[in-house]
Amino acid sequence: MDTESPLDFTGRVVLVTGGTKGIGAAIAAAFLGAGADVVVCGRTTPDTLPAAGGREAVFLAADVRDPAAASSLVDSAVERFGRLDVLVNNAGGSPDSDAATVSPRFVEKIVALNLLAPFYVAQAAHRVMRDREGGGSIVNIGSVSAHDPQPGTAAYTAAKAGLLALTRALALEWAPAVRVNHITTGLIRTPNAASVYGADGGAAVAGVIPMGRMAVPEDVARACLFLASELSGYVNGADLAVHGGGEFPARYLAARAAGEPG
Repeated sequence: MDTESPLDFTGRVVLVTGGTKGIGAAIAAAFLGAGADVVVCGRTTPDTLPAAGGREAVFLAADVRDPAAASSLVDSAVERFGRLDVLVNNAGGSPDSDAATVSPRFVEKIVALNLLAPFYVAQAAHRVMRDREGGGSIVNIGSVSAHDPQPGTAAYTAAKAGLLALTRALALEWAPAVRVNHITTGLIRTPNAASVYGADGGAAVAGVIPMGRMAVPEDVARACLFLASELSGYVNGADLAVHGGGEFPARYLAARAAGEPG
């Protein structure tokens, strides 16, 4: 990496799972803009690929819930570019569900996507990174749900809490060659925000966040650049909160609405 610019990723190779849309696409674009060669994956070929600076990400089809597919994904990326420096485990998510009635199949799928898949891809990436000069960096994209569960997210919350614990465990085992860190994301404004946060796209929800706005995908992307760079060369097993300070306590919001002191 250019010593004059620690955020210059020229010559580095980055793999972003679920990197074809939303947060993942923003992460991919950020690394492209920083000079990296970027591989993104998904189950279906997207209409457009992340691009920046006149360069475009390379797409590889893969269902990362399958251990063999996860391993093949990493191998294909290395075969294409000759190395792998950074893995961002971004693929994840879940629709809301009633914990009392949700099916075992649904629970298994959510845990597979949000916990097992990052483990499988990380294992394959570690195999490539561990013996390479300079090692590598793995960033796991988590959720505030791991710390503060919401109704309808039981399976997702459990999986994301597991991802945070997995991050810390891998950081212990794989250092110093491979650093493993975690980002706790909060409320994020994406194209589908209306279906999640209301018809106003989250404008009202922003009032419960100390920073006064929901995050945008680029906020998470910039945090990934930091954790993957030499600026964080001694950061390992960390949980970086990118949630604008969290949410105001309900009692404070209730008092504020009533016009009383907080």
